Amino acid sequence: MARPRTGTAVTPAGAPAARADKAQRGIQSVEVGARLLAALASARVPMPLAALADAAQLAPAQAHAYLVSLARLGLIKRDHLSGRYEPGPLSLRLGLLHLEQDAAWRAALPRADALAQALGCSVAICLAGPQGPTIVRYVPASAPLHVNLHVGTVMALAATATGRVFCAFQPPAQWQPLWQAQQPDASEADQAAFIARLAEIRARGIERSIDAPSPAVSSLSVPVLDGTGALRLVLTLVGSTGAIDVDWHGAAARALLAAGAEIGAVLREPNGEQA
Repeated sequence: MARPRTGTAVTPAGAPAARADKAQRGIQSVEVGARLLAALASARVPMPLAALADAAQLAPAQAHAYLVSLARLGLIKRDHLSGRYEPGPLSLRLGLLHLEQDAAWRAALPRADALAQALGCSVAICLAGPQGPTIVRYVPASAPLHVNLHVGTVMALAATATGRVFCAFQPPAQWQPLWQAQQPDASEADQAAFIARLAEIRARGIERSIDAPSPAVSSLSVPVLDGTGALRLVLTLVGSTGAIDVDWHGAAARALLAAGAEIGAVLREPNGEQA
């Protein structure tokens, strides 16, 4: 029987398939980290360590080690007061890259800039996020506001005009768990009053906040709906009380409603979603 030549490795039967299988296994630690991110993405409120570990089927100590690394990368962040975890700035930037393909987002960008320039107010574009309506574009006013708004800010559901518009034009299942988490002491009467207010917002098509939730700061918000009536984003004007016209029929309200209608019209055009 012929012997193999010197320096030639003997390849066992099935070795190429085994190597291919090994090459496709990937990195297990990356997949474990992805389980934590997926659990966080599906949550409607920031999550504590124990809940994240349970969702990812990890021991809390093991989950904590992964979370430390994910936080260093900016994929998550930890609130130092509550100890809970939520998506981080890198996750937000990755989400914004995805938005480049969204027709509503692309149509809203120039109109937000035009509103800010014409009215001298700050303009926020908010999308539905796991913790509620989240600012994904913020055009600051020429004059500074005594409120800390920026890309990534999550707007409170009951306390802000943006949050109430978000609730008014979303199915209850989309906002009620968040609202209850933000209002743990709310009674059934409080919830009934909130639902009644949402009906008024739907009928009016616009909402406002005056000196709330921040003193001396007021806002107006409108929904942007697509051809099926689904909420795509919320457009909000923010300004110093007295400098921003919050009359229901004032110039700011008319301009904001017109901008929202124009964005919605783009989505209803033939091939509007692909534009």
